[in-house]
Amino acid sequence: MTNTASAPQETDPVAEPVSDKQALGWTHTARFLTTASQLVHLPPNEMPEIAFVGRSNAGKSTAINTLAQQKRLAFASKTPGRTQHINLFELGPKDAPNAWFADLPGYGYAAVNKAAKQRWQKVMADYLETRRSLSGVVLMVDSRLGLTDLDKQLLEFVAARVGTGEVKLLVLLTKADKLNRKEATAALQACQAYLGELATEDSDVAVTLFSALKKQGVADVAQILHEWAHAPRGDIAWTAPAEEPEAGEAAEADKAE
Repeated sequence: MTNTASAPQETDPVAEPVSDKQALGWTHTARFLTTASQLVHLPPNEMPEIAFVGRSNAGKSTAINTLAQQKRLAFASKTPGRTQHINLFELGPKDAPNAWFADLPGYGYAAVNKAAKQRWQKVMADYLETRRSLSGVVLMVDSRLGLTDLDKQLLEFVAARVGTGEVKLLVLLTKADKLNRKEATAALQACQAYLGELATEDSDVAVTLFSALKKQGVADVAQILHEWAHAPRGDIAWTAPAEEPEAGEAAEADKAE
């Protein structure tokens, strides 16, 4: 991918390159695994885990479905911002899976009550800061809006891990088909400028234009995610969250769905 915002990186050896067809074939294997309303309900995982995050209406579900070439793998709620669960998807051969995708709740929708916003802000912050198996984050940003204050706040949650190279970061400027060439260039440059402030010698930070409608960037993104999932990495020492959820919290979250 040519549109990147990262410092030169000399770290672990990269995964063996594959063709676009092979990378898309791999993302096509994505299948639903489980759902959870609390971090303590997420199963332990020793495989690379790639999280998809973004504001409500940024096109997150559409992007996941397009990458997986499946129409209804990730569901978009009829009321944006109401889905309050982390949904996990498994990839690779069924008898030997090699990665998970984590679809995190959309954020920033005005109609969601303040208590729900605060609750999910904490869940997402804890996930991004402490989930040991997290190896990559894909942030969906509406290309017409650029990085909002809420997007930047989310990036702060994972900034420390991105800076050390522990977690890779890819920003997708979605709905790029809505922009003309000048607008697309400006959107890229603005996002690159901000991400450049997060990038270090150890980080892997990139941004690209993406259009589910025109299939722009789809193969490139599949290649990147395949590389993330198959790159050599150390053993993961999974640690359970320290605090158990208070009684009734999970049930209340289910009612809000």
